[in-house]
Amino acid sequence: MSIKHDWITTPITTDLLRGALDLERTAHGVLPHRLPAWARAQCADGQLALVETQPSGVRLVFRTRATAIELDTLPTKRVYVGVPPRPDGVYDLLVDGRLAGQASVTGGNTLTIDMATGTAEHQPGPPGNLRFTGLPDGVKDIEIWLPHNETTELLALRTDAPVEPAPDRGRKVWLHHGSSISHGSDAASPTTTWPALAAAISGVELINLGLGGSALLDPFTARTMRDTPADVISLKIGINLVNADLMRLRAFTPAVHGFLDTIREGHPTTPLLVVSPILCPIHEDTPGPSAPDFTTLSTGQLRFRATGDPAERASGKLTLTVIRDELARIVAQRAAEDPNLHHLDGRELYGAADSAELPLPDGLHPDAATHRRIGERFAKLVFTGDGPFTNRSA
Repeated sequence: MSIKHDWITTPITTDLLRGALDLERTAHGVLPHRLPAWARAQCADGQLALVETQPSGVRLVFRTRATAIELDTLPTKRVYVGVPPRPDGVYDLLVDGRLAGQASVTGGNTLTIDMATGTAEHQPGPPGNLRFTGLPDGVKDIEIWLPHNETTELLALRTDAPVEPAPDRGRKVWLHHGSSISHGSDAASPTTTWPALAAAISGVELINLGLGGSALLDPFTARTMRDTPADVISLKIGINLVNADLMRLRAFTPAVHGFLDTIREGHPTTPLLVVSPILCPIHEDTPGPSAPDFTTLSTGQLRFRATGDPAERASGKLTLTVIRDELARIVAQRAAEDPNLHHLDGRELYGAADSAELPLPDGLHPDAATHRRIGERFAKLVFTGDGPFTNRSA
């Protein structure tokens, strides 16, 4: 027998959301964005438009006595031609900081992407509903983390008791920017992407600007970070510049300097960590671009390959080895006058031994177990001891 609830509908507004930098009103409800409207207007790239609406790190946060919660959403699900279907996105429910439930929403819009031709087709679909019931009575803080890899319009929030914005717990705000690995790639759920895990372990509030395929030293991203309040900031730079074959070493070095200069305009003394790429064997010494290897589809696993020529490094083409060396040099040069600027070699998060034990399944992206390892190591190296984001250094 189902229990009848007297539902209270609460408008979804910015004071109930964390991790989003903009909230767009749509024909159906509201759409969280991880880049502000002015930044989105400066780039016509479809990849960026897609990934910045995928709400990695975005969560509904409120305080309530409710024992039942309903959320209506309109997801947009990606389907890749010739690739096995992706599972539905996961919503993680946290009660007073502890995982208390998970759910998914079926239906929704469909975006069919053909990687061979570079085309995409959007097919509208119906909204869906998720429900969490049997929650403990009494006042509690609720977090609903939205699917990190699924564009999610929020239509309605219903509870069986009133809600109010959760109070500020005085935690540091950690602003992070990176590639699809920071976005969450093949993590199991939104609270198990490596940045979300590191944030939970370290007791900080995460703003995740991990943008799949789009960590490209874009000036509008730097200005967004400049203008976003934060107590500590990190940048994970490298893999997208190689797999997009976007620039040569001559352009890379001043672009990194310019990106850091822009952030420093708004955060002149904030602890700022530059993280070089984790190990990625296909691009360690071979330039991009990366390309799908469709011959692997018969195994049920799409893999990627590097299509550049190692000899092209002599003409300035970027590899991960080149980028790591140059980032270390840039940070060392700048740190002489900027004591709050720090560097971390990404291979300390995932290196050769890790690759042998937990190889990247598609050649580019870590799996769920590797996300956990990277998150735990980042928390230990950066947020504890003599790490750059400890209290003594921040």
